Amino acid sequence: MFIVVWQFEIAEENVAAFEAAYGPDGSWAQLFRSSPEYHGTELLRDAYAAGNYLTIDRWSSEDAFRAFRREHDAAYESLDRSCDALTLRETRVGAYAV
Repeated sequence: MFIVVWQFEIAEENVAAFEAAYGPDGSWAQLFRSSPEYHGTELLRDAYAAGNYLTIDRWSSEDAFRAFRREHDAAYESLDRSCDALTLRETRVGAYAV
């Protein structure tokens, strides 16, 4: 299993749109589902700090994740650009082998 974790800071007025795009049934998950090696996304909302979120994306392996990125680079970059306005800050926390 390979896990990619991102942290986001979201302005209050963008919370609903962000949750819709980054949640387990959102735009990102829909794109990722084009790969059978994708195993789901969790969206975590910080219980104590408003506007702070984590996403946890699960893949069968690092190779599977990299293959997905190569095959879907244009769609990934396009979606990333369209979601830029939803976030104040976006930080890749890390990528983890399990």
